[in-house]
Amino acid sequence: MQNPRYALVAYVRNAVGEFVENLRQELHPDLPHLPAHVTILPPRRLQDGELSALETLEDICSQVEPFEVTLGDVETFVPVTPTVFIRAAHAAHRLHELHVRLNAKALAAQEEWPYMPHLTIVKLSTEELAQKAYIYSRDRWAQFAGSRHIPVSELTFVREQDQNHWVDLAGVRLGRSLVKP
Repeated sequence: MQNPRYALVAYVRNAVGEFVENLRQELHPDLPHLPAHVTILPPRRLQDGELSALETLEDICSQVEPFEVTLGDVETFVPVTPTVFIRAAHAAHRLHELHVRLNAKALAAQEEWPYMPHLTIVKLSTEELAQKAYIYSRDRWAQFAGSRHIPVSELTFVREQDQNHWVDLAGVRLGRSLVKP
């Protein structure tokens, strides 16, 4: 892919992540597998190269201590986009602060939408499908008995390979240096 897009995510590798991945598979089975994640920096083109972006990530992330976010309610971005998500509630401000700090230097980009911390469940093709998925997801989330806390201790720098297909380039631990993918 020429002039690829890059993003920065925090994978959710616990019971909440498994719940979201299973729910997404139920709602949109033809989508390729996409690990559950909270987006820190939405897709963007880099002004400099990957190396410069990684240096910026390492510098900023080494100064941020890991934290935990509590998830809130299921919501939707309809009518703006047919997306269903779980809103970050407690400590959402920490995600927002991290986004602001990282949207700088080699990673700086003009955002298409205001940043709102969330865990995407599914993006569909129409508002009608999104409304149905919202109701179903809201009811399923209400029955979820596990912890609604997600740790944010490592971010992953990803590059778009093809549409709906992203590859991990590097993991960056908060409060630490780069780790191998």
